[in-house]
Amino acid sequence: MAKRFTPELLLELLKSFKSGSTIDELSTKYKCTKLTISRNLKKNIGEKKYKEILLSTKSLSLKTSNKSKKINETHSINQSRTIDEKSNASNEKDLKNKESFSSITFMEIPPMDFQIEALPQKDLTSVPISDVEFPKIVYMIVDKKIELEIKLLREFPEWEFLSQNELNRKTIEIHNDLQTAKRLCSKEQKVIKVPNTNVFRIVAPILLSRGITRIVSSDNLIAL
Repeated sequence: MAKRFTPELLLELLKSFKSGSTIDELSTKYKCTKLTISRNLKKNIGEKKYKEILLSTKSLSLKTSNKSKKINETHSINQSRTIDEKSNASNEKDLKNKESFSSITFMEIPPMDFQIEALPQKDLTSVPISDVEFPKIVYMIVDKKIELEIKLLREFPEWEFLSQNELNRKTIEIHNDLQTAKRLCSKEQKVIKVPNTNVFRIVAPILLSRGITRIVSSDNLIAL
């Protein structure tokens, strides 16, 4: 079950996010999933403001990383100069000691011939639709012709840690809360009520035929 924030904790969460805390940091701090964190943030400050702060935090993190990198490079250069000075001071002693060695044997180590898996692990996987217990009522955003709003998974910041193949999947989004759906709805769109959520299991083959393989909800990433 998703964690419920008290008004005090929610205020603290919003303040931390606006101050530059990342979704990962907030997830660890409040001991809940990144999806729960992002859902509460978007619900209280809106999708647009959420994305603006998220991009600002990433930009600040990148600048900090670059600054740290420059400091480390400067430290390495200074350290290298110190080593060179010590090396020059001991050259004469090294030359004398070198004469005492008749031979030096070196052993060549063969290179490793196995590959290391470099792909990042996924924090979680999608849940099969057969295992999902839908709410009794959900809401969807459609255009004026009642056409579904289809998005790529990459358009949802809370899932950006997934692989590129996953991020290129076509999705539809459902909302448990009417007010949240209305807040995300544009002037060219409208919100419809889905009173029987079993319809998603019934139309799953039709959605798959249109290339739609995921349903994004506030709690889960659902695989058709």
